[in-house]
Amino acid sequence: MIIPLCVGMAYSSYALLLTVWVCWVLMTPVISGDKVVSPLVIAPNCSEKCGDMSIPYPFGIEDGCYYKPPNNPTSFHITCDNTTIPLTPIYGVNFEVLNISLIEGELRTKLHHVSYDCYNQSKRLLHQNQVGFNLSTFTLSSTKNMLVAIGCDTSAWFTGDRGGKNYQTGCMTKCVELADASDDECSGIGCCQASIPSGIKNTQVVLKGFDNHSSVYTFNPCSVAFPVAKDAFTFNYRNLSQSWEYYKNLSFPVVFSWTIGHNNCSAAKKDGSCLCKENAVCCDPVHENGYRCNCTYGYSGNPYLPHGCTDIDECKGENNCEKADYCINTVGSYYCICPKGYHGNGTKTHGCISNIKPWLMPVSTTAGVGGGMIILLLFGFIMHNKHGKRRIRKMRESFFRQNGGLLLDEKLSGRHVDTLKIFTMQDLEAACNNYSDENIIGRGGFGVVYKGILPNNQVVAIKKSLRVDPNQVEQFINEVLVLSQINNRNVVKLLGCCLETEVPLLVYEFINNGTLYAHLNDAAKASIMKWHVRLNIASEVADVLSYLHTTISTPIIHRDIKSMNILLDESYTAKVTDFGASRLIPSDQSQFTTVVLGTQGYLDPEYMQTGELTEKSDVYSFGVVLLELLTRKKVFSNTRPEAEKVLAIHFLLRMKEGRLSDILDINIVSKGTIEEIQQMANLAKWCLMLKAEERPTMREVAMELETIKRKGSRDSHPWNDDGSIQEDSESFVVENIISN
Repeated sequence: MIIPLCVGMAYSSYALLLTVWVCWVLMTPVISGDKVVSPLVIAPNCSEKCGDMSIPYPFGIEDGCYYKPPNNPTSFHITCDNTTIPLTPIYGVNFEVLNISLIEGELRTKLHHVSYDCYNQSKRLLHQNQVGFNLSTFTLSSTKNMLVAIGCDTSAWFTGDRGGKNYQTGCMTKCVELADASDDECSGIGCCQASIPSGIKNTQVVLKGFDNHSSVYTFNPCSVAFPVAKDAFTFNYRNLSQSWEYYKNLSFPVVFSWTIGHNNCSAAKKDGSCLCKENAVCCDPVHENGYRCNCTYGYSGNPYLPHGCTDIDECKGENNCEKADYCINTVGSYYCICPKGYHGNGTKTHGCISNIKPWLMPVSTTAGVGGGMIILLLFGFIMHNKHGKRRIRKMRESFFRQNGGLLLDEKLSGRHVDTLKIFTMQDLEAACNNYSDENIIGRGGFGVVYKGILPNNQVVAIKKSLRVDPNQVEQFINEVLVLSQINNRNVVKLLGCCLETEVPLLVYEFINNGTLYAHLNDAAKASIMKWHVRLNIASEVADVLSYLHTTISTPIIHRDIKSMNILLDESYTAKVTDFGASRLIPSDQSQFTTVVLGTQGYLDPEYMQTGELTEKSDVYSFGVVLLELLTRKKVFSNTRPEAEKVLAIHFLLRMKEGRLSDILDINIVSKGTIEEIQQMANLAKWCLMLKAEERPTMREVAMELETIKRKGSRDSHPWNDDGSIQEDSESFVVENIISN
């Protein structure tokens, strides 16, 4: 064993002995077989701040105060510039550090250069600068940064490497006159923006003009592009007129993601190099080498330091106990306890109840006193009982308001919803055995679903939200409003709701044959679902969406169509469910902007990019469901090549190559079905058009599926195999992916 020598000044033999012992503990290597792995070594008296900024380990200022990876010993070194007031932390050569986050694994710095191309009136390039940087072990954060380009004759490209492969993204912006652009708008006129891929290193920002600014020179001589933190940029249209002198000294903050080492958690733990200390967990980031450490739940601090994660005393902050005195802190958690003489959970929702029983007090020996005492006890019992009922009633009223009951009453006023039953808390607790885990039949993004049996022996499905949250309440009210106006045999029927519990509840009819997703992903069940069954399911779901879009008085966009939200009964009749993300379409709008909701792989690309929700968003999602029925492949799979992980792109590539048969489910392929399968594949391709305006309506989709069911003639359709209508989607999505 090799023991590093630790030398230091000491004023006594005791101090010297103590110093040597500390160095032994901190610096002795760990030996595993023939391999020596250096553990954490931190020098004493490390500076915790530079100026006003904290510098937490694994970053540090002095030698021995920061983590030194074997391949790049200075990658966590911070230089403290003492020539400025206050002192300025610097990373690398000239990156001013603005913040270091241990929890998110981020380093926020200031980028002192932007890319620019500036021209004169004769199209001659006068001044040029190209931004490129590589922080070796650090990558640009894809969630916190974006690429911005400014100009009226400008295209900008962001290039970088990930895993030995080159990736690029970009945007373009044009305008005819300065008045075309507007402040705070960066959507393609004077200013554009693009997302940055995750895990990218060795980055460059490259500019190109369409006509070297000859037609816009008088008000826009320069093209400019740069990566910038999303929360740090606001477009000002007057910047279009700035010259190169303005841009050459321009700087913006950017956010880098950092990790420890190049191995993932399992490899680092195996070779003994993992820096995660006590009460910390190791996390593997996506598309990045290395790992990060975080304190476990109930702890906070620095997970990279010995004893760095310390217990959070929940009793000193916000907690669920009825009173502060009822809270007992434990290591990593806390619990509530009732004081002596009381029983219960001690929480705000289930408080403490007194153990005193007045009716058990000794009875007086005399009849008069005894009678009086009995009267007093009876009076006390009645008052106690009334108080308890009043408390329960107030609690239920509070839950009713909390769960949006007043809003639901307001929304339902004037509507005829005679079939909607309001259940009591006791009804539903008895129906599902006090919400026993044995009664759970499903979990979703908004709650848990239990199987229950009502007093009339009717089997129902009870949906219980996961937590009380304003967003959950709005989701609940929205689902009630949506389902209250739907009357269709292929939609799961809403029987009623309960508002007087801590979390809102919905009661549906029970569908006993599981989801379409479960059937397609089970080889035995899928073999039973022959072609005519799948075609009929597709037709029924299309009819439902057509009904939602066009038939009812206030059209509805489902917004989360997927195989997991399609239930099947014992005769394989399709039942569409989970309207938690649905939106009612305003009568004066065909499209409107909203927060993007849905499931990866099913989301409409145009909706993801613009946030504008239309009926065609459901059409795209339904097209993906058609692919699942045809192929039985997962919507998103890491087992497929990088460019084909998304099923829609995988399908479009095979259609373009004329190899549809390679991905079809063999259970449905036969000589008698191949023509109908080809027609459904073409219909799916039409539904997956990149531009919403080029997709069919759900009414057109339903009619075409009905035609296929009847084995109609193969008339010319906009989605036939001549490739004309898919030009946009294939050239932009498929070919762009192949080129990268």
